[in-house]
Amino acid sequence: MDRFANQASPKFSLLCILTMLATFATGLSCFAQAKPPDAPPPDTLVLSNGDTLHGKLVLQTGGKVTFHSEPLGDLTIPWENIKELHTGQKFAVLDKNVKVRSKKEVPQIPVGTIDVADQAITVHTEAAPIQPIPVKNAQYIVDKPTLDEQVFHRPSLLNGWNGGATAGTTLVRATQNQYTVAGSLGMVRVVPALTWLDPRNRTSLNAAGSYGKLTEPGYVSGGVPVAATEVKTAIFHFDFERDEYFSPRVFALGQVAFDHNFAQNLQLQQIYGGGLGWTAVRTERQELDLKGTVQYEKQSFINAPPGSDLNLIGSTFSASYLFKAKLFTYTQNLAYIPAFNEPRAYSANETNTVTFPAYKNFAFSLGTIDSYLNDPPVSLPPTKRNSFQFTAGLTYSFKSKY
Repeated sequence: MDRFANQASPKFSLLCILTMLATFATGLSCFAQAKPPDAPPPDTLVLSNGDTLHGKLVLQTGGKVTFHSEPLGDLTIPWENIKELHTGQKFAVLDKNVKVRSKKEVPQIPVGTIDVADQAITVHTEAAPIQPIPVKNAQYIVDKPTLDEQVFHRPSLLNGWNGGATAGTTLVRATQNQYTVAGSLGMVRVVPALTWLDPRNRTSLNAAGSYGKLTEPGYVSGGVPVAATEVKTAIFHFDFERDEYFSPRVFALGQVAFDHNFAQNLQLQQIYGGGLGWTAVRTERQELDLKGTVQYEKQSFINAPPGSDLNLIGSTFSASYLFKAKLFTYTQNLAYIPAFNEPRAYSANETNTVTFPAYKNFAFSLGTIDSYLNDPPVSLPPTKRNSFQFTAGLTYSFKSKY
């Protein structure tokens, strides 16, 4: 038995060795195929004082370069403080004289690794060499994947939303009991998201509301009972708008809006309309939009007799202003809403909001909401035509994936 086992042993060993060699060779082949491509070398930035940073160029906008260094994080450095800049990855350099309105203009943007020296940018493209671009003419510099994403990517309707939610409350417990809760939500989605590309469309959604109640207990005065009293406040607003741009500053729009104001006996005001808008001002720090629509409007009032609802044909003439500063952001919206078939049934509103950054995504906000309704129904006590709110609360900002 041992003799037969010894005779078979060399063959068995040789077979095992060959099998192991084949397995090892297959593993090496798979490893070679799965090996990722070599990463580009780190970007290099040389300051005017001779200091050298190694890391990654993030972007350039407004004459300032954002450079990421592992030990220092993101640094923002103006061009005049930069002596040299060399990148290992490809970037798109947008000259301020080149306007990008569609995919057809994209080939005009030079893309490649860049070298900066003597206040001039040299882009090493795969095509024919181009003349160096003065840094003062470089409006934006972004990486190639960002350019492709913003120009060619079509995000789903659930992506690309930016905005914030605000909440605040007041509570009083004494002879009189009072509470008020207020909140708002503002969302906007612009495609593409980068400001140096002309917008194709914009979608906005806004909701705001406040609800409060003041109660006073009943009592007896001089033997005469006085009933308990309760005063309620309820103001709610919602609007949705879709803009489609057919030039960099002119767009068509469709909108819907709903308003409820218990203090003005307004059960519900509905607006459905469409029109045109014009971006009168657009810079990195501020934007002003002027809009005009033709619309159908319906007003329903609280405790009004049947058949008193108003069906109106009118317009909304509005202005929306945004200003961004380092320490705060200010927004203002003005709207005048005339009715052509019922001249007395016009209204107007104004909102102002100032937001102060606090910590990470949190901010503190102050705001006012002023609304005027010219045709409230007759009531006792008489209904005031003007309603004013002041709000203060904590705001959380969020940004969804584009």
